[in-house]
Amino acid sequence: MNDRSLPALLPEIERIARSAGQAILDVYGQAFEVMTKDDNSPLTQADLASHRIIRDALSQLTPDIPQLSEESDGIPYETRSTWKEYWLIDPLDGTKEFVNRNGEFTVNIALIRGHDPVLGVVHVPVSGVTYSGIVGDGATRRDGDNAAAEPIRVRTPCPQPFIVVGSRSHANPELERYLQAMGRYDLISMGSSLKFCLVAEGRADFYPRLGPTSEWDTAAAHAVVLAAGGRIVELNGQPLRYNLKASFLNPEFLVIADGSRDWVSPFSSRN
Repeated sequence: MNDRSLPALLPEIERIARSAGQAILDVYGQAFEVMTKDDNSPLTQADLASHRIIRDALSQLTPDIPQLSEESDGIPYETRSTWKEYWLIDPLDGTKEFVNRNGEFTVNIALIRGHDPVLGVVHVPVSGVTYSGIVGDGATRRDGDNAAAEPIRVRTPCPQPFIVVGSRSHANPELERYLQAMGRYDLISMGSSLKFCLVAEGRADFYPRLGPTSEWDTAAAHAVVLAAGGRIVELNGQPLRYNLKASFLNPEFLVIADGSRDWVSPFSSRN
């Protein structure tokens, strides 16, 4: 697959994400069982239904490209390390939000090339909003299946007070101390990969994540942020990358809209 094919591929990935989102809503609208995985994270039939739809559709669409999903993460690194490109999928990001029925959960599909995301789709089943991006080709937001795709872009320069988006499920007092030292800010609490999307569409300026995430949690929204002109870096300032080690855990990272401001130095003591 070459770069010129990505714009043709994107509408198909959006369609797959919307189909998975509908399967999630079918479960969301009724009573459902919550299971617990080995890492104590929740799992529902919605996660599994979305996984199956995405897996089968991508297998038909791009049979030559391997897939890695949160719900099929047993592929050894010896195999994964040979992949030149692959799909990285979180069938339902924000299962806690799903269980709490607050609507802040997403379907996430990313194409990783080498160690970097090049295409990403983040679909929000409850609202019908779809965020999409091809790195180097721009990002869009679509408010419903039949709505036009509207270009989105990160906000620059950064205003005062700046707007920080943070996790609804993972409050962090240490992070509050860092932010207070950086100046005046307003905080928006949000679940799942929607935090990245708020930065991508110019509604927030900064998302610092000082806590555990896995690679499938971030990849699709990472692509959207990059396509919208933003950056995602580790606390040492280096770009966040994928499939470099056996563990799926990401390092702590910062999602940045305005790259002209030094967001990294206040966090350097954690390196």
